[in-house]
Amino acid sequence: MGPLPGPAERAELLHQMEEVPGRLRAAVAGLSNEQLDTPYRPVGWTVRQMVHHLADADMNWYVRTKLALTQEAPVISPYDEARWAELADARTQPVEGSLVLLDGLRRRWASLFRSLSEEQWKRTMIHPGRGTLALDMTLAMHAWHGRHHTAQIQSLRARMNWR
Repeated sequence: MGPLPGPAERAELLHQMEEVPGRLRAAVAGLSNEQLDTPYRPVGWTVRQMVHHLADADMNWYVRTKLALTQEAPVISPYDEARWAELADARTQPVEGSLVLLDGLRRRWASLFRSLSEEQWKRTMIHPGRGTLALDMTLAMHAWHGRHHTAQIQSLRARMNWR
């Protein structure tokens, strides 16, 4: 692992986090239900499932962030992302609810992150599968995660020539 992000890198990562909802909304704009139910790859999630997955993941990590800030090295509960993606809401619900949720949640989360002192950035949580994670280590992961799934949707759109 490389050096932890400093204030300038954090500012850029926070900007990237906040851009995700708008970029994701643009990536799914105008897609039909059939297109939303198209998997990104043969054995992968559909576009709809990816949008709902981002909302599910952000909700979990936002709560984990709050736990790390208010408890001493809390052990966080993992969740089975693949099984969550197979639940009826992730497979069938319109994406708008998750897009709205992501927009508000990412704004609030970025605001919380911007309020942290250097000491608070070092607060930790314990993930049973990933070990001890400091908040400053998780920021890049959150910025990347939204960009990653948005890029998958954009790639599918281009590959399928969906305008």
